[in-house]
Amino acid sequence: MMKEQVVCKTTDIQPGEMMESFFGKQNVLICRTPDGEFYAFMNQCNHQGAPLDKGMMCGATTEHSKPGEYHYCHKGEILRCPWHGREFDIKNEGRMLANPDKKLPSFKVRVEGVEVIIYK
Repeated sequence: MMKEQVVCKTTDIQPGEMMESFFGKQNVLICRTPDGEFYAFMNQCNHQGAPLDKGMMCGATTEHSKPGEYHYCHKGEILRCPWHGREFDIKNEGRMLANPDKKLPSFKVRVEGVEVIIYK
């Protein structure tokens, strides 16, 4: 049986921002990347359980970065954990940058009108 739920309105989250919501009793994180797409993950880091909505959406540093001189890519598409700085690629199924075999549990998302709906 497919379960789905409206978790927010499109106007609740501007591109490049995120917010927590609930899917049933599960605490979920809704992210809106700068291109306006929506993504949903469990709102819990798979390392030590930090609430990811307290982290930030940022970019990934590139291989051209040096100490004190950082270059970024994927701006606004990387989710950084507030506790230990683990980074997850929002557009690549929530995979951890340092270890792509690990990823955040995610949900499917669709938008109908102004409603953001997530489902399993």
